[in-house]
Amino acid sequence: MTWENLSAEIYDLLYQLGLTANYTGFFHIAYAVYLVLGSPQRLCLVTKWLYPDVAAHYRTSPAAVERNIRTSVARIWTDAPARLIQISCVPLTSRPTNARFLGILAAHLSRSHSPRVS
Repeated sequence: MTWENLSAEIYDLLYQLGLTANYTGFFHIAYAVYLVLGSPQRLCLVTKWLYPDVAAHYRTSPAAVERNIRTSVARIWTDAPARLIQISCVPLTSRPTNARFLGILAAHLSRSHSPRVS
């Protein structure tokens, strides 16, 4: 799928989690999730393979991407932990790391696009 096709879905999911577009991390997360959906192995090397690509897309530094995502995850964990736990399908007892958070969102979107077996 293309960025244009998926961006609205990813944005909607972030809005459901209580994150709004006034956070720079909103857009960094959305693009990172799009990249992860295309290549899930990126979650194994977020600092070397994911953050630099998101940073290049938004013309910023990988450190800024990491910080903005971390700030957004903290905000979501504070405001909507129950919703995050619901979409994760696993118990979360503490705020997830950036990589785990991105994986949760990507897995949720993948499940919603998987054909249902009846």
